[in-house]
Amino acid sequence: MKKLQIHFTPCPNDTFMFFALVHGVVDSSGLSFAVHMADIEELNRQAIQGIPDVTKISIAAFPAISENYELLTAGAAVGFENGPLVVSRKKLYPDELHDALIAIPGENTTANLLLSILFPSARNKKVFLFSEIEEVVLDGEADAGLLIHETRFTYQGKGLKLVCDLGKEWVAAKGVPVPLGGFAIRRSLDTSVRQKFNRLLEESIRTAMKYPREPLGYMKKHAQELQEDVIYRHVHLYVNAFSVSLGEEGKKAIETLLDEGFTKGVLPKAKKPLFLDA
Repeated sequence: MKKLQIHFTPCPNDTFMFFALVHGVVDSSGLSFAVHMADIEELNRQAIQGIPDVTKISIAAFPAISENYELLTAGAAVGFENGPLVVSRKKLYPDELHDALIAIPGENTTANLLLSILFPSARNKKVFLFSEIEEVVLDGEADAGLLIHETRFTYQGKGLKLVCDLGKEWVAAKGVPVPLGGFAIRRSLDTSVRQKFNRLLEESIRTAMKYPREPLGYMKKHAQELQEDVIYRHVHLYVNAFSVSLGEEGKKAIETLLDEGFTKGVLPKAKKPLFLDA
């Protein structure tokens, strides 16, 4: 039996998608899995070191690992209303971001890439764990914060104000959905193993979509926010048809972001082909 080292985040969208696969609801067809969960920026660093066989990855981090990994067509977080948000404690306008200290969830995150592309003069940044950024801004340790994951749904209740929705800015500028994250698999694995895993992940996602209450305990066990409405709002935002299969529209979104990052000089060129031939 082939054992794969799989890395993904403890966020509800990932635990939702993987529940059926890691709990044996989906027949793994001769594959077994060693699962490791960590914050997305930590997963990016581990992928750059070449540690996992399969890993969640920020699309922004993919060029740095593309020599050794390719993107699966299943498992991606791509959409039109899912972009990261810039928030502040006091009223702040987007054209004032160049003077602001911005708390970001990691240099290799797609959120930071979008900020760099859309607001290139906003260069005064400091890295924090994503779950700490709301409090960092509330405490005045940073002028603004770049929010991802569950914090998109909780900042207003804590008194923070929206400065800019980077997802809406990106869609307006490029006309393609926002590709935040995806799953990368080691190129050196046998083609049959890579294709099989892609199919298994797709089946696991379809199963979760069909029985969405089944993964709740698994999601709650690992989530930062335990309120069910927040958990399922998170899932509905990041798990969609693109997660089942990127399709041509999803692939174009990723290619557009990587090309723009390269053109603006903030990303290296990614090795092609980018995607697994599933």
